[in-house]
Amino acid sequence: MEHRVATGMDNGVLRIEPRPAHPAQAAPVSACPTSGGPYRYLENIMSVKRPSKADFLIAAQDHGYELSDSQMASFLNLADETLSSYEAIDALYAAHVAQPTPVREHSKPADAENLHGAWYVKTHIVGAPNGPLAGRTVVIKDNVSVAGVPMANGSLSLDGYVPSEDATVVKRLLAAGATVVGKSVCEDLCFSGASFTSASGAVKNPWDLARNAGGSSSGSAVLVSLQEVDMAIGGDQGGSIRMPSAWSGIVGHKPTYSLVPYTGAFPIERTIDHVGPMANNVRDCAVMLDVIAGADGLDSRQKNPPAVSCVATLDQGVAGLKIGLLREGFAIPGMSEPQVDALVKAAVAQLQSLGATVGEASVPWHHGVALDMWNVIATDGAAYQMLQGNGYGMNVDGYYDPEIMSYFGAKRREHANTLSSSVRAVALTGHYSLNNLHGAYYAKARMLVPELTRQYDEAFKDFDVLVMPTMPFVATPLTAADAPIEEYVHSALNMLANTAPFDLTGHPATSIPAGLADGLPVAMMIVAPRFQDALALRVAQAYEQVRGVFPRPPRV
Repeated sequence: MEHRVATGMDNGVLRIEPRPAHPAQAAPVSACPTSGGPYRYLENIMSVKRPSKADFLIAAQDHGYELSDSQMASFLNLADETLSSYEAIDALYAAHVAQPTPVREHSKPADAENLHGAWYVKTHIVGAPNGPLAGRTVVIKDNVSVAGVPMANGSLSLDGYVPSEDATVVKRLLAAGATVVGKSVCEDLCFSGASFTSASGAVKNPWDLARNAGGSSSGSAVLVSLQEVDMAIGGDQGGSIRMPSAWSGIVGHKPTYSLVPYTGAFPIERTIDHVGPMANNVRDCAVMLDVIAGADGLDSRQKNPPAVSCVATLDQGVAGLKIGLLREGFAIPGMSEPQVDALVKAAVAQLQSLGATVGEASVPWHHGVALDMWNVIATDGAAYQMLQGNGYGMNVDGYYDPEIMSYFGAKRREHANTLSSSVRAVALTGHYSLNNLHGAYYAKARMLVPELTRQYDEAFKDFDVLVMPTMPFVATPLTAADAPIEEYVHSALNMLANTAPFDLTGHPATSIPAGLADGLPVAMMIVAPRFQDALALRVAQAYEQVRGVFPRPPRV
């Protein structure tokens, strides 16, 4: 059989020619009549390196195959034929999909401009002249693509990567008039609820520089709290919008799962990926959510989410609403601090004074069981999709970013030993689980999520919203980068008890400051039924109005 290879384009038509005899590594073949432009990382169509016998011996051993020399030769020949199609796809992608990278000015801030370690890079991208966000400044969490602006995702394994296309949320913010002023530091591959794991260094709490700001949207929360920006985009897989919002003293909203497209944000695990707004007040979060919500036709997580209009109902108050204090979200053994619980209950009492009815709700699986489920799904899912699948994995329709997959796949091996201990713990345990437990425990955990969801939905039959502390305790001291591994990982992930369950079930949740304990912010979390984001924000707005302006952190 004649083996063929794509050698270039003739007037937009793919050119296929006979390929020379099987080389160990073919040289690059000229791709297009022009260089650069839309092809960036794909300036040349590269012949795909063919597997060697040694490569297939490793693969055969992994699959448990015993192959004779003749069988091995046959499979190598078949691979040779199949990989010609890969080369054809490379050429077609370069011609029809790859985009030019816009030139956008950006700079790394000087240390004197970045005392809290919250800025990754500064820029100034002006949006439309009119719109609901006209003149407002926004910082973008650095796991979200801004075309022409460097992206690291808190890790050396992406450092140096420059996206060619804006994420959907960035496009929508700019179309609404926002000015994007930079990228905020996030935790290493966003796998930490604390703020000491980023490759660029710790992000410091604006209320106490020796403490955690919360993660993984650490820089976003700090820059909003310091009023260096008006609002921010954050991401949330286990609480990463709400946790730093709580510890930094701002408002953060995790939208209903799939309400806001995740397109162009670096994934961790498809079933728990969320992106949403962070701001100093509820109204800004509501305006921002109205702008970024809705299907984009690209994100496979979305299945025709309904239209939302959070601002329209924001000031309707809470008179007549039923608020459930979630029993299992308070007095968590070995975790909850009494002063935190007391401040949140006092905040609910203020809502009661506005005409809301307050009672106790119970969801038995909220404490303990939900976190066990999250541990399995986040560990196996992140190992499979984020690490083995280089962020995107496979097997679903929708948007993929092959350039970031290629870049990350190579760089994460090059910088493997620089990854945080929390990421390496997931990588090692997840690898063991996937190879020895065969993904069965991930499947079991996913099959239990409907029951967890049902329990919350049962509570919503009696209450309009559920309330609990966002974080059971106040911000903890920063952990040293060279701390013992167990201490490091526990410190990074020991605060998810109230936040992570709603990443599994997809219910919307708003975190709002409820007071100060020993000079540190305490936050209340308001959870609503799925796609009733407007209700959660409405309750938060009512509380914010009666609470008054929340104090600002002391200046350094």
